[in-house]
Amino acid sequence: MAQPAQFDIPPRLVESVRAEGTPAGRSWLAELPGLAARRLADWGLVPERVVEPGGRSSLVLHAHRADDLAPVALKLSRPSAEAAALRVWAGRGAVLLLDEADGALLLERLHGQIPLRSLAEPKAMLEATSLLRRLWVEVPAGHPFPTLAEHAGRLAERLAERRSLPPAADAGPLVDEALEATALAADGGGWLLHGEFQHGRVLAADRSPWLAVAPRPLVGDRAYDLAGLVLDRLDTLAAAPGPRGEARRRVSRLAEAVELPADRVRAWTLLRAVDTALAAFAAGDAATAELHLEFAAWL
Repeated sequence: MAQPAQFDIPPRLVESVRAEGTPAGRSWLAELPGLAARRLADWGLVPERVVEPGGRSSLVLHAHRADDLAPVALKLSRPSAEAAALRVWAGRGAVLLLDEADGALLLERLHGQIPLRSLAEPKAMLEATSLLRRLWVEVPAGHPFPTLAEHAGRLAERLAERRSLPPAADAGPLVDEALEATALAADGGGWLLHGEFQHGRVLAADRSPWLAVAPRPLVGDRAYDLAGLVLDRLDTLAAAPGPRGEARRRVSRLAEAVELPADRVRAWTLLRAVDTALAAFAAGDAATAELHLEFAAWL
C-alpha cells in the first residue's frame, strides 16, 4: 500500500472542517486516510497525488487503474446527494460517475487545471448556459434531492439571524428584499439544479469540451442556478466602467440565453449576494461583505 504521506489532507480542507467545530467533522477528517486506502485497494487503483489546494468539503485523489492505466479521480466527502445527481445526468453535461461506496465517488478524470474561468467572459458565459440546458432535467415525485424551498427556508433563517451583526446595521433594506425573494421557491417546478453552478465548477474534459463537477443538487426554480453565474468574476465586474449597468445587463443576457424571466434571476442573485455578504461579516471578512452588498445594491 502507498505510504501514509500520500494521503496528507490539504490544509484548506482541514481548516474548513475544524472551523465547523463538530465531532462528526473531526471524526470524518481522522478517518479520511484509511478510507482512501480502502477504496484504492478495493477498486484496484494506483494513487498519483492529492489534488491541492482542493475543496473545502472533500478530498480528491488522482489515480489510475492498475489493470489498464485508465486515469480516474477518487473523491471522498461526507454524505450528500451528489452521487444521486450524477446518476441522473449519467455523464450528460456532468462528470461521469464510475462507482461509489462508503461515501467515496470514483469519477472520470477531467482537466482540473483548465476551468471554464480560463475562457474570456463572453465565451465562458455562452458555454455555461449551454451546459445548464443539458443539466436541467425534470425529476419525478419521490426523488432523493433536497428542494429549493427547503434550502430557501434555511437561507431565510440564516439571514434573519445574521442581520443583527453590527457590521450589517446599514444593510436592512437589502436584507428585507432578500428575504422576500425566498418566496420564489414556492413556484419553480421540479427541475434538477446543479445548486452551486459557477465557472470554477466546470472543467475541460476529453469526451466533451466542458463538464460540470461538484454539484450541490436541489430541485426547483432554474433561475436559482443562474445566480451563481451572475455573481461569478464579481471583482472584475466591480472594476469595470459603469458596473451598475453592467450588472443589470449581465442578468438580462443570462436570462435571455436560457429563456427565463430576468426578474427571477435578479431576485435569486440579490438573495445569494446578501447571504454571502452576511456570511462574510460573520467571518470577519469586511471586504468581501461590502463588495457583495454593493453588487446587491446595483441590482
